[in-house]
Amino acid sequence: MAGRAGSADRFLIGVSAVAVLAAAATAARAQSAESLDAITVVATKTEEKAIDSLAPVSTVRMDQIDQILPKRLSDMLIAVPGVTVQDRGDEPSTSINIRGLQDFGRVAVVVDGARQNYQRTGHGASGAFFLDPELIGGVDIVRGPTANIYGTGAIGGVASFRTKDIQDVVRPGEKWGVEGHTQAGSNQGSGLASVFGGVHVNPNVDFFAGGSFRKQASYDDGSGTEVINSWNQVGSAITKLTVRPVEHHEVKFTGIFQNFQYDAGQPTRSINGTNQTGTSTYATDLTNITTAARWRYVRPDNQLIDWDANVYWNRTDSQQVKIAHISTTPSARCGGVPGNPVSGCVGDERSYLLDTVGFDANNTSRFEAFGLRHAVTIGGDAFHDKVQTYDQTGNSNITTPGGERTVGGSFVQLKSNYSTWLEVIGAARYDTYELSGLGTTTSGDRVSPKITVGVTPIEGFTPYVTYAEGYRAPSLTETVVSGAHASAGGPPGVTCADGTSGMFCFLPNPNLRAEIGKNKEAGVNLKYDNVFLAGATFRGKFNVFRNDVDDYIELTAFGPNTIYGASYQQYQNIPHARIDGFEAETMYDAGGWFVGVAGTLQRGKNVDTGVGLVRIQGDRIVTTVGARFLDRKITATLRWASVASNDDIPANYIPASSYNLVNVYLGYQPTPDVLMGFGIDNLLNQYYRPYAIARTAGDVGAQNDLLWASAAPGITFKGSVKIRFGGA
Repeated sequence: MAGRAGSADRFLIGVSAVAVLAAAATAARAQSAESLDAITVVATKTEEKAIDSLAPVSTVRMDQIDQILPKRLSDMLIAVPGVTVQDRGDEPSTSINIRGLQDFGRVAVVVDGARQNYQRTGHGASGAFFLDPELIGGVDIVRGPTANIYGTGAIGGVASFRTKDIQDVVRPGEKWGVEGHTQAGSNQGSGLASVFGGVHVNPNVDFFAGGSFRKQASYDDGSGTEVINSWNQVGSAITKLTVRPVEHHEVKFTGIFQNFQYDAGQPTRSINGTNQTGTSTYATDLTNITTAARWRYVRPDNQLIDWDANVYWNRTDSQQVKIAHISTTPSARCGGVPGNPVSGCVGDERSYLLDTVGFDANNTSRFEAFGLRHAVTIGGDAFHDKVQTYDQTGNSNITTPGGERTVGGSFVQLKSNYSTWLEVIGAARYDTYELSGLGTTTSGDRVSPKITVGVTPIEGFTPYVTYAEGYRAPSLTETVVSGAHASAGGPPGVTCADGTSGMFCFLPNPNLRAEIGKNKEAGVNLKYDNVFLAGATFRGKFNVFRNDVDDYIELTAFGPNTIYGASYQQYQNIPHARIDGFEAETMYDAGGWFVGVAGTLQRGKNVDTGVGLVRIQGDRIVTTVGARFLDRKITATLRWASVASNDDIPANYIPASSYNLVNVYLGYQPTPDVLMGFGIDNLLNQYYRPYAIARTAGDVGAQNDLLWASAAPGITFKGSVKIRFGGA
C-alpha cells in the first residue's frame, strides 16, 4: 500500500499545480484544447463536443497521433484517464482496460463500427485485437456503462477506432490528395512506410485507398535486456468507396486487410547462471480482415430522420507452427522431437479462427414539445461469433474451445434540453444472448436503464449525475471450457470426468450468469475562453464513479489439492465486486505554450472477501508541458506519466511496477503539407512492467513468459517525415 500512498501524494501535487497554473492536459492536439472540443457520437449516438458531453468521454485525433509517433496502440492512449493497455512484446495485439475492467468483451472495441471480439486463452489477456496504428484516424473512449446504448457487454466502456478516410488526405476545395509517411526508430531498429490517397471522382463518388508496412527488431527493455521475440512485421491495406446515389443518402463501403508476422513465446533464459524456464515459441502468421457497409440518410428538411446503419464482417485468423520447445530433450510422445502435451510437438500446427458478423442501426428524431428540445434515438444491434480452434497435439482445443454465440439488443433514448441550462437523458437497453459449444447451451436477457441530469447554472460550468447499468453475456470460453489442462510431462494430478488427465480439470458452467454493472457517477465539465490571457482556453472534465458489478465472472480454483494445486478450475460468479474512482482530464492552452495534468485514481475489491481485483489500475498522473515557436511551425512537448503499483491484488499475482515514463517530442511544420517529427520515448530508460503477472501453479513463481514479455521498451529515439500533395 506504500505505492498507493505515494501516488496519492503525487496526485494531490498535480491537482494543486492545476489550480496554480489554471492548466491541465491530456493528450492534446498539437497540444491544444481541441481534443476536448472534438465532435463525438459514442456516448449518445448524437453529435456533441466531448467537453459538452454529460459523460466521461475522451478523444484522440490525427493531429495528436502525429505528435506521438506511435509504434503501438498503447502509445496513443497514454494520457487518457481511466485507460490502460495490456500488451506483450512478443505479440502485436492490444487489450484495453477501462476502469479496471477488461477481457471477454467487458470493453467493447469497434473499428469503423465492427466489433473486435477475438479471444485466445493463454498466459496473457483473455481478449485482444489487432490493429495497425498507421491506419487510425481517430479514437473515442467512453468510460463505464454510460454508453450502454452503443453496444452490448460494455460494462467497462467503449473504445471506438476510426480508420483514415478521404478527409484525412484531401483538403476542402481539392479534388485529390496523397500523403506519404516514413518513420524510423532506434532500440535495435524499427521502420515504417505508408501511402494513402483519395479522390473525389465526382460530387457523388469518393475513393480512398492506402497501405503501410512496418518492421521492428527485438527491443531492449529499460534494464538493457533483450525482450526476445519482440520483433514483428506488419502490413496493412485499406480501401473505402463512398457513393451518394440519391439526395440525402450516403453509402460507404470499407475493406481492411492486415497481416501480422511474429514469433510468440519466450525461450528459457539463463539468469545469474541459473536456467529459468520459459515457454514454447510459435511462428505466427495472423490475418485480420474487416469489411463493412454503412448507410447514412439525413434530411435537413425533416428533423424526424437521421438514419445510420452499419453491417460488417470481421475475421481474425491466427496460424501458428511450433518452432521451439522449452528444452531440446527429445520426446517419445512426439516421435523423437521436443514437446509435451500442453504445447504440442515441435513442427506441430495450431490455429485460432474467429468470424464475427453483425449490424447496428439507429434513427434519431428531433422535435420540440412542452418547451423542451427533444432527440429520440431508437435502434438495435447484434453480432454472431463463430470460434474454431485446431491444435495438432497440444491443449488449445481445451483452453480455447470452439463454439458459437449470438448477442443482440435494442434501445431507446430520449435526450431533452431546456433553454441553455438543463439537459436530461433517459435510456433503456434490452439485451439477449444465446451460446453453445461442447454440448453446453445457455441463454439470458435483461433490460438496462440509464438516466443523466446535467445543469449549467453559469456559462462554462456544467455539473451532472448519471446512473447507468450494463449487461455482459458470458463468453464461450467462460461457459463451455471443459477437460484437463495437460501436464508438461510430469505425472497427472487429477483425472477428469471425460477420462482425460492433467494438472487440473476445467469444468463448464452452464449456470454462469451474465455480469451486471451498476454505475453511479457525478461529473463536471469546465469550458472557458480568454482565461488570464486573450485567446487562452481552459477545458476540463472531472468525474467520480462507483461501479457495483453483480455476478462478476472470475476463474476460480477449488477442490482437493494435488502437487499442482487445486484439482478444479471453473469460471464462477462473484456475487459483488465494487470499483470506485476519480478521473480528471483538463487543458490550459495560451497559444504560445500549454501545460496540463490528467489523472486516475482507482480502487476495486471483491466485496464478499475484501480481496482486491487484479485488473485495477495503479494511480496515475500524466503531466504535459509544451511550447510553440516560429508562428507555430515548431512545437516542443514533454509528457511525464507517474504511475504507482497497485499492490491490493490477489496473492497469486505479482504486482505491476511503479514507474516514471518521460517522453519528449519536437515537431517542425515548415508548410501545411510537410511535417517532420523527432521523439524520445522512455527518456529515463526505466525498466517497468505496466500490469500484474499471474504466478505459476502452486504460486512458486511468475509465469516467466509474461514476466519477460511484459517489460516495456527502454529509451527509444524516433524520427518521421510526412509529406502531402493535393490538387483541384
